[in-house]
Amino acid sequence: MPLGREYRKLWAGNAASNFGDGINFVAIPLLATALTSDPVLIAGLSMAYTAAKLMVVLPIGAFVDRLDRKTILWIANLSRSILLIALAVVVVSGAGSIAALYVVFSLIGILETAADNSALSILPSVVGSKDLDKANSQITATQLIADEFIGPPTGGLLFAAAVSLPIAITGSAYAAAALFFLGMTGTFRAKPRTKQPPSLRREVFEGGAWLVRHKLLRSLAIVSGLVSIAYMMPFSILVLFAEDVLGLGSAGYGLLLSVSALGGLLGSAIASRLRRKFGYAAMTTGSLCLGSVSLFAIYLTDIPWLVAALLAVYILHAVLFGICVSSLRQRLVPDELRGRVNAVTKLFGLAGLTIGAGLGGILATVGSLATPFLAGALVFIVCALVVWPSLRNWENRSSSLE
Repeated sequence: MPLGREYRKLWAGNAASNFGDGINFVAIPLLATALTSDPVLIAGLSMAYTAAKLMVVLPIGAFVDRLDRKTILWIANLSRSILLIALAVVVVSGAGSIAALYVVFSLIGILETAADNSALSILPSVVGSKDLDKANSQITATQLIADEFIGPPTGGLLFAAAVSLPIAITGSAYAAAALFFLGMTGTFRAKPRTKQPPSLRREVFEGGAWLVRHKLLRSLAIVSGLVSIAYMMPFSILVLFAEDVLGLGSAGYGLLLSVSALGGLLGSAIASRLRRKFGYAAMTTGSLCLGSVSLFAIYLTDIPWLVAALLAVYILHAVLFGICVSSLRQRLVPDELRGRVNAVTKLFGLAGLTIGAGLGGILATVGSLATPFLAGALVFIVCALVVWPSLRNWENRSSSLE
């Protein structure tokens, strides 16, 4: 059944934005290497980007609940477009610097946080609760194709042609996204709970307090943070594992990542049907067990083709888990609180990624490059044990999931 014209506009805007993200994933680090050879400054770009997102994620959640989410979407994407096109002009003029790149990349992180939260919060208003699994699956598939298959190689080819070209094209992609979002009919502002909105701090606290009181979503938020740790521990050292353990060069590493993304496409294709057949509890818990088994199997082997297949299984798990959790949150959180609850959950995820990256390096140093995979597998088992009873109890109490 078609999801409607407004959904198609939302999907197209997301697709254009994801394409820009995929180019940026390659173009920004390449531009950094063209501006400086200092490894600390290059590595610091990702830290600045993540730090900027951490600082604004909670207040942005409050603004997503205060303002029209469609307006936030098109303004955030238009602002990203202006920033990147301006950066491209600066680079062409020969005035580019690593300091300017830090400023732009940090601002991009802030605007991305606003756009992502708004896109997640607006979806239930566009398609309705019955179609959330299908819509989330389609959006996830598009994101994978744009982020993993089309964007990165396009960014590399454009950079080879001209240093500023991928930056300008990314800016154009964000501009196209802004036009799609601007073309959505109607307003998508949550109905305020009170006539006089409280202070920003109180609004943020209200969203966090609601999440803490909701037993199921509280458990899922904590588990999402743990899943982020389990993910980042092995993936933070994956390039070293590929080189030193698997014996792969840069081309082989790129192929490894491309093959792994195929698991995500499979996951997005089957997620909706699996959920209808088995329910949220079985699908979410099963996906976590699948993630654990795949990481444990990687820990035991050094055969490149087998690791590639297991990484595809791992990404399959990640997509199934992500779609389940997103759809559940969109179903259960009231519209007027959705931005803030999404923000608190995102904070758990960002914190988990930061902790996981640090733990991955420590475990690889103390043990071996395979040790983070074992640690991640164990964390996933803990997550499965936490999630199963919470979701099963909720499903037993729920009169209808459709």
